Amino acid sequence: MPKPVLTPAVRDEIARLERADIMVGIPSFKNAATIGYVVRAAQAGLVQYFPDLHPVVVNSVAGSPDGTGRVVVETEPPDYVEQILLVRPTNRLDRVSLTYPEIAGVGGKGAALRTIFEIADALHVQALVVVDSDLRSIVPEWIELLAGPILKGGYDFVAPLYARYKYDGTITNTVTYPLTRALYGHRIRQPIGGDFGVSGDLVRHYLELDDWTPDISRFGIDIWMTTSAVTGGFAVCQTRLGAKIHDPKDPGADLGPMFRQVVGTILRLAVSSADQWLPIRGSHDVPAYGFERIVEPPPLEVNTLRLLSEFSAGSLTLADTWTAMLAPTTVATVLELAAEAGRLEDAARTRLGLGGDVASTTATTLEMADAVAEFHFPDDVWARVVYDLIIAARDPKPSLETLVAALVPIYFGRVASFVIENRHVTTEQAEDRVERQAREFELLKPYLVSRWNETD
Repeated sequence: MPKPVLTPAVRDEIARLERADIMVGIPSFKNAATIGYVVRAAQAGLVQYFPDLHPVVVNSVAGSPDGTGRVVVETEPPDYVEQILLVRPTNRLDRVSLTYPEIAGVGGKGAALRTIFEIADALHVQALVVVDSDLRSIVPEWIELLAGPILKGGYDFVAPLYARYKYDGTITNTVTYPLTRALYGHRIRQPIGGDFGVSGDLVRHYLELDDWTPDISRFGIDIWMTTSAVTGGFAVCQTRLGAKIHDPKDPGADLGPMFRQVVGTILRLAVSSADQWLPIRGSHDVPAYGFERIVEPPPLEVNTLRLLSEFSAGSLTLADTWTAMLAPTTVATVLELAAEAGRLEDAARTRLGLGGDVASTTATTLEMADAVAEFHFPDDVWARVVYDLIIAARDPKPSLETLVAALVPIYFGRVASFVIENRHVTTEQAEDRVERQAREFELLKPYLVSRWNETD
């Protein structure tokens, strides 16, 4: 079991609280503009839906210079929440904001959650709810939707089920959803959603695992939580939360580091848990809790030309690394696709009257996608790329970090293809394409198993 990371100050806070039945944990960094609303919604949800339980809200914060922790402490007191909800809870609602300690010199979302796990375990909570600090769509009902399956249904892990815009969640759509589904047989649609419910038993299981890495201390934490729950044999369900509205992220501009941490983690877990996924064929639905909601998530602009440019440029500098990590037929196809991406991107810039700086273009997603409409990155090629990387991760040369970094431009090419293919369809119709790709991962799993057995 890894050593506890709690500081003396945190232990003093635990001693003051003594015990709690239900806890909402909020990891944060520079979220003063949004976290007040998240805290108010969490407080209201605890009071409205669990008035007889002893609740606590814990904000695990990095050294945020914007005063995030102060906002948490100064947010409307629980008695105000009781007045607007006309509910009188049995127990006082406590709020705590504390600075989490780094793990082996590494800080991030995972390190923040590690502190939350240890506090939840020390307080012997029955259910822990984790929500992101930049949410703009959270409502009090989310607390019941994430904790209810644990407290009322006996589940251990509650994954979110969101309505997201067709271009949002690209790491989920292209890697974590299809790969988790194909490897472990669970159709968990949002395995890195950021908002979860966890039972006290599963919290203890997390703290007993000895596979913590620097990536898990950062954004690798969400896929680690999901995979560890599935491979640990815990009861898993999903809950319908409606639309997730948070700080938007353009895949080409913002998601590179997150991609490397998430994908590095899922690959390490795939290698270490091969005995569990090798015999699995097909997949099954995961129970969904909560009323289905008809919502239209807000749109997101994606710089398609930048994605194609990064894919093409990657082929010029990373061809040797791609050759080392991919099967010969796979790398040949990828290099052809990258060359095509470069040609189409050059022609599109001329057609749209753009200069050399694609990153600062004012062209819309639709205009850019229409200009490169011929580009197509097939589902089966992408599945083979990801499966080849699992094989390479067994004995990575060069390092796994280098291989995952080299995958980023190929991921950009796959995302660009998805945006182009779905430019004229609704979000609901685009979901059919995500499912099609996930089925392709399942159909090609024998390819992965065959290559895995060959390397044995």
